[in-house]
Amino acid sequence: MDNIVVSAFYHFTNFSDPEKIKIPLETLCKKNKIKGSILLANEGINGTISGKTNNIDIIIHHIKSLPGCRSLETKTSTNSSKPFNRMKVRIKKEIVTMGQPNIDPRKVVGSYIKPEDWNAFTEKDDVVVIDTRNNYEIQIGTFKNSISPNTDSFRQFPEWWRKNKDKYQGKKIAMFCTGGIRCEKSSNYLINQGVKDVFHLEGGILKYLEKIKQEDSNWVGECYVFDHRVSVTHGLNKGLYNCCFACGRPISLEDENSSNFEFGVSCKNCINEFSEDRKLRFRERQKQILLATKRGKSHLG
Repeated sequence: MDNIVVSAFYHFTNFSDPEKIKIPLETLCKKNKIKGSILLANEGINGTISGKTNNIDIIIHHIKSLPGCRSLETKTSTNSSKPFNRMKVRIKKEIVTMGQPNIDPRKVVGSYIKPEDWNAFTEKDDVVVIDTRNNYEIQIGTFKNSISPNTDSFRQFPEWWRKNKDKYQGKKIAMFCTGGIRCEKSSNYLINQGVKDVFHLEGGILKYLEKIKQEDSNWVGECYVFDHRVSVTHGLNKGLYNCCFACGRPISLEDENSSNFEFGVSCKNCINEFSEDRKLRFRERQKQILLATKRGKSHLG
């Protein structure tokens, strides 16, 4: 079977009526057998989709024809299996949720640092490197000497900054995230807070791993991605992590050998998070998935 193309993208622009965009886009994706997830909001578009090259090109061409999206950029990789089971186009308040009403990356963002220049820039003594992702993402990989805000959601980033900003007075702030979208908002937030020297990694970790050879890299570990691949490494090759289908967090081969792991039901991260009734439902879901697999069908649950 030919490799499946995976295309990730986002773009901040003004969509006055996302509902009018949703149906034609969703219809076109299904017609071209595209799988994945696309978010639409008044502030723009954010998505990751998969399919055959020609079909992906049709969708990207359509998105670039939308208001203000001509300069949309994509990050493309390939995978040997389907990273998504279905296609979803959803309307949201934000294409990445920060919960700050005055944030608008369309007005101003930090200065971009190209992947080729990232190592030299972030190794300077007057630069502080901040990972804007969440704990479960950072645990499986991050850049050397970067700072983790220890957040469980991106909404917590502003509060973390308010509590810690005095530590970084007089420093240049360099931020990074998976594909770059969170840094668009976090850099806008810091600029609004009066921070003068704000920078972020252009294209995010994915573009860095795509362009920078492993022997020249300051990246340690793997990068969590929001699809069935779970994690990727240099060259955007699939990593070694799997996913706990109960909580959605990444798990290693060692984690799967833990007594806390039950496939589709629990892992070390969520063993105490779900009630026994919920776990019973998870076990029933796994039973239905197994039955569907034996019949040669795909179970979407």
